[in-house]
Amino acid sequence: MTHSATTGLLESQKSPAYFNDALCDAERLLKYAAEIGIDVTPDTRGAILRARTASTEGWTEEVAANLLAALTSLAARLKPVTAESLKAYHNDTRPTVHTYLIWAIILACVIVPASVATFVTSAVSNTLRDDITRANALAVKLRSELGPPLPAGQAFEFPKGVSASDVISDLQEYASLVRIINARARKLNRFIVPRQRLPFEDTLSPEERKRRFELPVGIPDPIAARDNITNTYQDVRYFAQTLITDVSVFYGALSTCILPVLYALLGTCAYLLRTFEDQMSNRTFTPSAANSARFLIAAIGGGVVGLFNNITITDQASIPPLAIAFLVGYAVDVFFAFLEGLLRAFTKTPANNPPPSTPAAIGTP
Repeated sequence: MTHSATTGLLESQKSPAYFNDALCDAERLLKYAAEIGIDVTPDTRGAILRARTASTEGWTEEVAANLLAALTSLAARLKPVTAESLKAYHNDTRPTVHTYLIWAIILACVIVPASVATFVTSAVSNTLRDDITRANALAVKLRSELGPPLPAGQAFEFPKGVSASDVISDLQEYASLVRIINARARKLNRFIVPRQRLPFEDTLSPEERKRRFELPVGIPDPIAARDNITNTYQDVRYFAQTLITDVSVFYGALSTCILPVLYALLGTCAYLLRTFEDQMSNRTFTPSAANSARFLIAAIGGGVVGLFNNITITDQASIPPLAIAFLVGYAVDVFFAFLEGLLRAFTKTPANNPPPSTPAAIGTP
């Protein structure tokens, strides 16, 4: 090759490596433009085709400059689609969606059982509290109706003004409530680790257990029947109240400190999957390290939101913390708007105390 033919030819060892990268990017954009029917000028196509030839024969300054100009023109024409997003569309989509789905499935596998357990224990605990309140009222009522235990050998007679049918009805309701409280407490005990020891678990035979929880046939002595049920009720009530306390501590901490964080992370997964779907449809997806920061912000936001009770939106509507935590993960801007609104509420100047006026300038009359 003569000296004049090599004028302007860049030595291969001195040609920048990004020329080949720019050529690949330009070819991706050119192919995408052809696929969606965007017209590309002949100069742009020619510059890219000449650059492909030059990549094997040797780069010249003119070919490299025309390639970069063609790449700039294509990038501006096809924006927001970029060469990087087209590359990610073909190479990085499966690993990305696989990662998002794994995280979503893991979070769902933890959140669903924890949420169900929290809901069940809360509902059973509230019902147990109501049942104990009713049983306490019945115990007081039966005591006032029937009076203290009778001396040994004295036959029972209904006090004046007390209806036998009312007393029997109250005793039946009382015994039924004690059995219901015992059954619900045993159900609640399944959600506690370690489980509490059940009353009468190892000490009573089936006959003795029936005697303690059931009224005698015919109820010959209502006072003795009342006292027998009351003795059983005291053990059952202690067992139930112990479980209610344990459930309140454990599941209260779970619903306040852990579940909001998990819901926020799940919200972030939902947002990323939705964004991924939109970007794939538009071919604008590019992997971003900012997603890791979004998970971190969501976790912090979920932990903060969990410290609040139901958040009032209007006089008629309020949103529970777990729903807010999910929104924080889905839209981080909601979290920052919430914090800014809270700060404004603390720093707001009262209406009857207007801000001090600016002092008058010196010398002003």
